[in-house]
Amino acid sequence: MPTILDSKCVLVTGATSGIGRALALEIAKLPSNPKVIGSGRRQERLDELSQAGIEGMQLDLNADRETLKTFVENLVNKNPELDTAVLCAGIQRQHKFKEGIDLDTTHDPSNPTAISLEWNVNYLSAVTIITYLLPHFLKLTAAGRPCSIIVVTSGIGIITVPMVPNYCATKSALHSFTTALRAQVKDANVHVAEIIPPLVESELHDAQGTTERLSKIWMPLDEFTRNVMNGLKNGDPVIAVGSAKGNYERFELPKEEILANFVKVMHKQVQEEK
Repeated sequence: MPTILDSKCVLVTGATSGIGRALALEIAKLPSNPKVIGSGRRQERLDELSQAGIEGMQLDLNADRETLKTFVENLVNKNPELDTAVLCAGIQRQHKFKEGIDLDTTHDPSNPTAISLEWNVNYLSAVTIITYLLPHFLKLTAAGRPCSIIVVTSGIGIITVPMVPNYCATKSALHSFTTALRAQVKDANVHVAEIIPPLVESELHDAQGTTERLSKIWMPLDEFTRNVMNGLKNGDPVIAVGSAKGNYERFELPKEEILANFVKVMHKQVQEEK
């Protein structure tokens, strides 16, 4: 099973803040000396990362499919050695349905289509990037080069928090997708890993005005990052941290055992039909 220490060239989305930035910086420090490419919306933040040896590629993940396809094509053409993608980008908004929400304008004047925005950034962009990257990864693995797809979901994709129902739904969907993808590419030497954070120190909460309150209970970013990097170095398929670990083991691990048995049965049926 490949680990982050086997990676030669790593894409990190959402690298301009929070978990994405922390992971990009730590991966760049690895003794294996991988090339790290960080993507994000804010060019000034990307410029700051360049001082740590991280190459920046500007990308707004709330983009259409063709824009994302072009990004991946340019990325691979410039970096044919790319063998790892760490998909960290995410946004979170509160939606108070009891008070009434206009799906065209919402309550958030800075994001006139906040529900769609969360789905685009948190889920659809990740699936789209994976879809366009996978043929490149399969080509590398066919030549004996291990590749990794590492997806950041959330503990509240397992246990919903009512204040941010749409965010929880996007992360739950991404978790389900990642689990299925792992089963699909299991025999292709593509390592699919999922990082499941608890509440972690992040700018994610600034837009909601909840940073001061949540800062009293969140896990410090450096502590979280240490846990994740240990899991990445071990090649763990699921890296659940803090409170998310207990909930994953209680609710999601039994489902994965059921899935593994289902895949075995389906594989046996296919072999018998040949």
